[in-house]
Amino acid sequence: MSTASPAESTAPTGDVVVELKNVHAGYLPGVNILNGANLIARKGELIGIIGPNGAGKSTLLKAIFGMVNVRDGDITVNGESIVGLKADKLVRRGVAFVPQTNNVFPSLTIQENLEMGLYQNPKIFAERLEFVTGIFAELGKRLKQRAGSLSGGERQMVAMSRALMMDPSVLLLDEPSAGLSPVRQDDAFIRVSDINKAGVTTIMVEQNARRCLQICDRGYVLDQGRDAYEGTGRELLNDPKVIGLYLGTLGTDAA
Repeated sequence: MSTASPAESTAPTGDVVVELKNVHAGYLPGVNILNGANLIARKGELIGIIGPNGAGKSTLLKAIFGMVNVRDGDITVNGESIVGLKADKLVRRGVAFVPQTNNVFPSLTIQENLEMGLYQNPKIFAERLEFVTGIFAELGKRLKQRAGSLSGGERQMVAMSRALMMDPSVLLLDEPSAGLSPVRQDDAFIRVSDINKAGVTTIMVEQNARRCLQICDRGYVLDQGRDAYEGTGRELLNDPKVIGLYLGTLGTDAA
């Protein structure tokens, strides 16, 4: 089955949570990393973003979270433009971001890390703690343990849990399997799927392209800052062009 082009999006009908339209963005003046990127994430979807190194995958997430200068195009969340907003206002708008590294406070306990995720609305801590420990049950038993003593996979769980504390409209994940052992990688993908099944719209950047496409509803292949291919995870996994150009070089265990 061939994949749809970006101009012929296969996104299902439904409430649009996040939309990027022809976004050009970069870190340095006059140098763009994103060169006309488009993306749609609808309510309840798990969206995977794959592509070669330097394609702009992480930059796309950072553009949504206000960490990169958007020079052209628009980014909307629940129908409202968020371009130019700072992180605190984006969190209030329902955007949560988990970076690849430095994503926990190592000197704080697990509970304190979760409390940091709710600094804007501490009154709902008990309610949100019940939600996140329903997904990450082992964290509920270790709330007093310092995050710095946790393994990489456990830290990733804390980071995702903290991001979920504000009940976000969309969760942005930057390579949640990076640096983990193969067993821990599988566990990370299971956790991402569990989060999405709990009703959280999720956009995930991943270098482990095959595993990402296996669990996502739809995927985007970024190349040189543009969405080169878009389709369901199954379509992209079986598209000869995607296999030849991207999956063959990205591999199943790429970090």
